[in-house]
Amino acid sequence: MRTLPDRYKTVGRRDFATAVEHMLETEFKLVGSHRVIRMIVESIMELHREFFPETKHRSPGTILWATTKAGEGAKVSWGKRVEEYGIQMVQLPLVTHAEIESRMKGGPGRDPKDNRRKEFKRDMATAARLLKSAAEQGGLLSGAELSVLMNRSLGKVQEYIRTHEEQTGEALPLKGYVLDIGSSPTHKGIICQKFEEGMSPPDIARATGHTLEAVDRYLKTYGRIKTLLRKSFDAETICQVVSKAPGTVAQYLVIIERYHPKLLKKSHRDWLASRRKKVQGGKPLPAESVKPMVEALNKKRPPKKRPRK
Repeated sequence: MRTLPDRYKTVGRRDFATAVEHMLETEFKLVGSHRVIRMIVESIMELHREFFPETKHRSPGTILWATTKAGEGAKVSWGKRVEEYGIQMVQLPLVTHAEIESRMKGGPGRDPKDNRRKEFKRDMATAARLLKSAAEQGGLLSGAELSVLMNRSLGKVQEYIRTHEEQTGEALPLKGYVLDIGSSPTHKGIICQKFEEGMSPPDIARATGHTLEAVDRYLKTYGRIKTLLRKSFDAETICQVVSKAPGTVAQYLVIIERYHPKLLKKSHRDWLASRRKKVQGGKPLPAESVKPMVEALNKKRPPKKRPRK
């Protein structure tokens, strides 16, 4: 004879988890331990809660976004499928009250250039805010993701990031930079600057949002190029020895020129100048990525070294 609790037991089992469990057993013919099937269902439920969280505590202007999960699994490799990368759900403050208030106070100006400057500054702050917020939640936004979120071109997004770093000296945790996928002269400059100021590699990694491995690679290349300069190697030979493209070596030479100007001979400076004047097919090449690095470094004088006692 069925007891009273038994008669009510099935009422609470008619839920989503039970439906998934039934589907695995009947539609997909998943045969095995019922306990294993239940564990699979619990994992599916956990994934569902992650991708579809409750929105009652989310502030207006905040959006839910699926991005790359930080860590070794985020590394890009040839033939790696999208499904193999870790996914991190993050809540991004796309619009804030402070931004709305800034629009209310500013108002349209008479000078169109002034309006464009205000818009650029506002968008630059938004890009920095989104990148930092994602990083704090264990995610890494790419330039393409920022382009979609902000409805701006990829080139414009890169300009926002480059300008922010040049003006503040702060390295933003963009996916390509953190994982050392692309080439950023500003990041090289910030990392090498902090190293020259006596900061340890682990502290540099934490301050710049890079992995310790990426910081070590930057500093290892920086040290090798300085050693080759001391041995009077020319720029072309340095490129071959360190196995780096001329543009990358030029970025390091600009950094070295700031902190160790005596290491660079006239031939090295002439080579840098020729890189900026290089032409191809009769048309000038786009401005070298060294240019923003030069401008950023010229704004701040290197710290004076204290005499040893």
